[in-house]
Amino acid sequence: MSFQQYNDVKSESKVVTNTADGESVVRVGKRIAAAVETYLHDNGHGEILNGFEWEFNLIQDDQVNAWCMPGGKVAFYTGILPVCQNDEGIAVVMGHEVAHAIASHARERMSQGMVANGLLGGVQAAMGQNPTLTESIFMQAVGMGSQVGMLKFSRDQELEADQLGLIFMAMAGYDPRVAPEFWQRMEAKSNGEAPPEFLSTHPGPDRRIDELNSQMPEALKYYKN
Repeated sequence: MSFQQYNDVKSESKVVTNTADGESVVRVGKRIAAAVETYLHDNGHGEILNGFEWEFNLIQDDQVNAWCMPGGKVAFYTGILPVCQNDEGIAVVMGHEVAHAIASHARERMSQGMVANGLLGGVQAAMGQNPTLTESIFMQAVGMGSQVGMLKFSRDQELEADQLGLIFMAMAGYDPRVAPEFWQRMEAKSNGEAPPEFLSTHPGPDRRIDELNSQMPEALKYYKN
C-alpha cells in the first residue's frame, strides 16, 4: 500500500528534479539513509530494513510539510524549504521523518485507526470491507492528512522521532545543534496563529526544544565521531 500510494502521489504532483533544491533533498536523504543503515546494523536491528526501498522526492507545493512512508519513501514539499534554509535544516526534517518509519509509527497509527473505525482482521481484510476509509486511515498514519483523535499518542511518537532523528543526522555528518534552531523557526512560522500542518499534532515548541537540548550531548558524540 505504501509503495502504491507513493507512486500515486508522484503521478498526481509536480516532482521537482534537476534543481538545487531537488538535489539537496536527494543528497541529504541518501546520507541519512546510509546513517540509519549503519546505526541499525551496529545495534543488531538490521532486520528492520527488510523491504525498505529508499526514495526521496521534492514536490512543488506550499504545504509546510514532509513525510516518510513505511519502506523508506520520502516526500518533501517546497513549502518547508524556507524554514529548513539549507542542507542541515533539511537533515533535521529528514532524520525526524525517517525515524517515524524506522520506529514503525505509521504502522502503529494505522492499527489504532483501523480499530477505532471498526476495521478488524488486518489491512487486506479492511481493504475488502472499505477501501476508501482504509486508504484515508493510511494517509493519516503517514502524516499526509489530518491526524485528529490520536494527539497524545502522536506527540509521544514525535518526541521519539526527534531523539532518533538527532542521532541519524549527526551520524550523517550534519551538526545536530541546528535542530533546536529549526524548530524555533517553525514556531515563528505559525506567527501566533494555527500552526503549520507539520506541527498540527506535535509537542509544544518549548518542550520539544528542551528535549532536543537535553539529548544534544549524546547526539554530539555521534557527530564528533
